[in-house]
Amino acid sequence: MEGSVIMAEAKFGKMGAQLKHGYNSATICESNMMMDIGIQVMSAGEKLTFNEQAKEVAYVILTGEVKISWENNTEVMKRTSLFDENPTCLHVPLTTEVTIEAVVDSEVLIQKTENDTKFAPKFYHPEDVQADVFGGGVWSGTATRTVRTIFDYENAPYSNMVNGEVINSPGRWSSYIPHFHPQPEVYVYKFDRPQGFGAAFIGEDTFRTETNAYVAIPGGDIHPQVTAPGYAMWYSWMIRHLPDDPWAKTRIVCEEHAWLEEDGAEAKIWDPLKK
Repeated sequence: MEGSVIMAEAKFGKMGAQLKHGYNSATICESNMMMDIGIQVMSAGEKLTFNEQAKEVAYVILTGEVKISWENNTEVMKRTSLFDENPTCLHVPLTTEVTIEAVVDSEVLIQKTENDTKFAPKFYHPEDVQADVFGGGVWSGTATRTVRTIFDYENAPYSNMVNGEVINSPGRWSSYIPHFHPQPEVYVYKFDRPQGFGAAFIGEDTFRTETNAYVAIPGGDIHPQVTAPGYAMWYSWMIRHLPDDPWAKTRIVCEEHAWLEEDGAEAKIWDPLKK
């Protein structure tokens, strides 16, 4: 990005309740998010070839089935449920030709950023994805969620990116307790029902989240999330490492909310059901 003009990305956007055929862009590399992120919508039988000359790329299947090929390798990426199934992902370095052929109508999330490191391409099967339950047993279960990590600084230190997913059960919170980190982050949302919705709190701003909405979180902004009762929320979380400052599970808790992590905090929370 040296010598280029960095423009501020809008903190919130919508790609549309119904995505258009082709590439649907959320953020771009020439912004303060430092990543090209979007969803490629493909029709059955369609075949596309990608080859980024200066960027690493991650391809994550969202729905449908595709054949994905690179360097004399071919794998199938198939997904019928964002909520019940771990993702499949291909992560490649710059100058790697990738061909995607849609077996059925499909959506593929694409994340790119500049990286001149030449690393071995990595295909992540669902069983390779780490899945953790966070927030269990505290705050009356109001922030219990599943966090899936495809790759981060621990298993892909050669990358300039992080890629994972969060599953919010209806009425629950995530990215909680309120925290921040210096690295920029992008969330892209899907809900289990078309009318599903939630809310994102980015710094001092609040946004209504819905299917195919996204938020662009500047470094240093807090970013707790919540979904409405009755509606499950999935979102991809994608972080861009900073030069000499990678996101190594970096989490700076807001001082005014730190008491929620203290021993005995549960007893200090007002709850009429406990009276």
